[in-house]
Amino acid sequence: MRPLKFLLPLLALLSVALAAPVAPAGGTTGWTSPVGLWAPIDRATGKPLGLIAIFEDHGLYYGRIEPASPSDQRSTDRCTACSGSRHDQPMNGLLLMRHLRYQDGRYVGGDILDPRNGHVFGCELRLIDGGRKLVMRGYLGVPLFGHSQVWQRMQGTPGVRVWPVPGR
Repeated sequence: MRPLKFLLPLLALLSVALAAPVAPAGGTTGWTSPVGLWAPIDRATGKPLGLIAIFEDHGLYYGRIEPASPSDQRSTDRCTACSGSRHDQPMNGLLLMRHLRYQDGRYVGGDILDPRNGHVFGCELRLIDGGRKLVMRGYLGVPLFGHSQVWQRMQGTPGVRVWPVPGR
């Protein structure tokens, strides 16, 4: 009789643990994935620097610059400092981040372009604040030698009304 006394609570605990929903690792949209519309926040002013749309393709994540409004002046700007396939491409629609993959709670192994000077850096992303924000870390060589920037998840359609995602 004594072993049943310990076995029943253990079985109950195990059944609760198995019934709990598990967050998907990657490749999904919503709060468990970086897929969506983001605004990089300027550390000095606290204001958005523009809009980046992150999307997934065959298990890899990419980010492109989106117009913030119909009159966004970047629509005529071109990435003259960029090299390769991104050289002289319009800023709006420019592929800024490439080839990130999900690994151990982070999105790693990709690169990010600084369109102001054409330099390409290593890149990794990490969701924070329940997926309402992410930390983008651009680096040279290894993440230790880099710079982090917080991005705010936005909702709406690029070029129309865009606003921060409210807290849950």
